This record gives sequence, structure tokens and C-alpha cells, in this order.
Amino acid sequence: MLALKAENISKQYRLGQIGTGTLSHDLNRLWALFRGKEDPYLKIGEANDRSTKGNSDYVWSLRDINFEIEQGDAVGIIGRNGAGKSTLLKLLSKVTKPTTGKIYTNGRIVSLLEVGTGFHPEMTGRENIYLNGAILGMTRKEINRKFDEIVDFSGVERYIDTPVKRYSSGMYVRLAFAVAAHLESEILIVDEVLAVGDAEFQKKCLGKMGDVSKGEGRTVLFVSHDLNAVSQLCDQGILLNQGIVEYKGKIRETVSTYLNADNDDVVYLNRSDHSKKPMFIKQIKVVKSNGEVSKEFSYDEPIEFSIAIGINETIPNCSFFVSILDSRKRRVFSCERDLIEETMTLSIDPKTLVRGNYSIHAFINKPKVAQIDVAEDVCKFTVVDSDSYLAKHGEYDYGSVFGRFTWK
Repeated sequence: MLALKAENISKQYRLGQIGTGTLSHDLNRLWALFRGKEDPYLKIGEANDRSTKGNSDYVWSLRDINFEIEQGDAVGIIGRNGAGKSTLLKLLSKVTKPTTGKIYTNGRIVSLLEVGTGFHPEMTGRENIYLNGAILGMTRKEINRKFDEIVDFSGVERYIDTPVKRYSSGMYVRLAFAVAAHLESEILIVDEVLAVGDAEFQKKCLGKMGDVSKGEGRTVLFVSHDLNAVSQLCDQGILLNQGIVEYKGKIRETVSTYLNADNDDVVYLNRSDHSKKPMFIKQIKVVKSNGEVSKEFSYDEPIEFSIAIGINETIPNCSFFVSILDSRKRRVFSCERDLIEETMTLSIDPKTLVRGNYSIHAFINKPKVAQIDVAEDVCKFTVVDSDSYLAKHGEYDYGSVFGRFTWK
């Protein structure tokens, strides 16, 4: 049974100051709507490409989107910033209307799009729970049955009778997610707001969304830049690129298509002026063992970093440092090479990094002197782990490095 269907939906926005328009324009738009016709004042716009300034006052955030989602599916929506992910969720949640096209839904929708969405700041946490339930058409008796679960999951019991305007952003999200996940709806839509919560709560939310989809048969739409979280939770995926659907299918194939669309993120190329530096980091590439540039690596394959150094002047006692950073920019581990050469390769053994998103912090260092050159948070790559030992043994937190030690 279909839960959601998008049929040729598009969304156009006007940039700059919004004009008031005229009554005749509004009447003409209304008449066109009644006849099922397109907005007569629709403008020719440009794609929402944030990397260019553009010439039009109108942009298409989404253009000709078509897809169907079955009941019980968990769908991950991924793409770069500005791809149209949040706009799509707002359309599906009926927060805003599409400029063209139609959306068909089967069932009640609960959405968590922004911190504080659906909450009245002057009302207490308790009152907001009942308000959201009433909006969904639930009776007070039905809400009472879910109330204790919501409060327990959110962990804000002590503050439940405090106006939510006094909540921290983390408390806000905890209660908002608990309400969205526990109240009776057929479709749950979650944007990237979970990033506000701590790691433990994010893990708890992912587990709950998995229960909602697989255990209760409800439909889940999830937007996140955490590709491993999306891969863990979802079975289907939609890849958006500049407002269009670039790929739709199984989540693993969707993530791979996204990661391999271009390799700009995994190749660091220093384009600044190097004439005044004795040494500089010219290039860093993340490659497989065959030399192919890649964004995605399996847990059980080696990862190599091909490094090129520009040397204008040889300086003694210099070292080259590389640190691997996780998705929260914490150092997982670091390594050093004392002898700096124009070309170097750093290899990480298979079964070292567990699944996750990583990047590199590299620098040339001379003791007791400022860093000569640095490349910060570059070469983003992902380690996936769908078929290995770790995946088969559940969702236990193994840390970021899976060490191999000698037992006696």
C-alpha cells in the first residue's frame, strides 16, 4: 500500500524583498487553481546552485520530483547542502505548498523539521504533548496512554511542567522527537535536527525510528548528512542534486552513487601562493590499493593517502603529521613521518577504522616553530560495514578504531 506519492512537484522561491502583488493577481491565481491550471504568474527561474550568483530573481528549489513510497518503508533522503532536502520534507509535511504538482498521502503525518517545530513556547512540555496529540486527532485518553512513554524517552520529566521557551535546544529536541515518535501517526518525517542532541540520544533516536519502521510498520523519511546513520536505519534512498531526483533505489546503491558522483571532497589541491613557503602540502588524495580515488571504503579493505609535497627549500628537523578525524572532528589517531619527501603514501590496514565518516588534518611542523603549512579537515571519506564481523554482531559501540591485539 502506498504511503506517499509525489507527482511532478516543483517549488519556486523569489529572492530578495517580497512584493505585495495585487488583488487581480491573487484572483487570477485562484481562478487558475480552481481550473487545475498552472500559476499564470510563474516565472522562469534558475536551479538553486549556491556556488554561483545567478541572474534570475527566481530559483527552483525542487523541479519535477516524482516518487512513490510504500507503507512501512524507511527512506533516507541525502544530498549536498542546497539540494532541496529540507524543502521536500516541508512539502510532504504540508508546511508549504508545491508551486506545481501534487502530493498524495495515506495517513497522518508527524514531522520534526526544526528545533521547536509544532511547540508553543509559552506552554509547558505537558501542554505541548496534549496539543500535538489533539492536532493529530487523538483523544485525551489515547494521549494519556502514551504520555509516560513520551516523558520517559525524552528524559525531561523534571521540567515537564515548565514552559518550553526555557528549555535548552537539546531538551527541546528530546521532547519534540519523543512526541513525534510515540504519538499515533502513519508517517514520521525527521530532518537533521537530531544533530542538536548528544551522541547517546542520537543513537537512541535511531533505534526508536528503526522500531517505528520495522516493528510498527510506519513509514519513516529521514534526512541526514550522517551517511552511516542513514544506511543503518533506512532500506530505501532518494538522492537529490540541485532540486532534482538524481537516483532512487536501495539505500546502499543510493549512498554509493552520492559518494562517487564527484571526487572533489576526497582530493585536496592547494591553490594558494606557495612562493614564500619553504615547504607546502601540494596535494592529498584518498585512494584504494589500486590507486583509484574513492570516497567509500569497506571495513575490510586498506585505505591509502597519496601525498604530494612542494619543496622550495629543504629545512632540517621537519616532520609531516596526519590526523584522522571522525564526524565530530575529534582525532581518532595521528601518525608522523620525520623524513619529508615530494611524494609519500600513508596506508591504513584493513579492519582498523570502523564504519563512520572521516576526514584528514595534515600539517608540516618544525619543533619550536609555527606550523609551516596545514590542511584542515580535508579529504572526506566514509567507511562502510554492512557484511563484516562488526555488522553481524549488532549495534554495540566499538569506538572508532578496532584494534588487533595479541591474546595469551
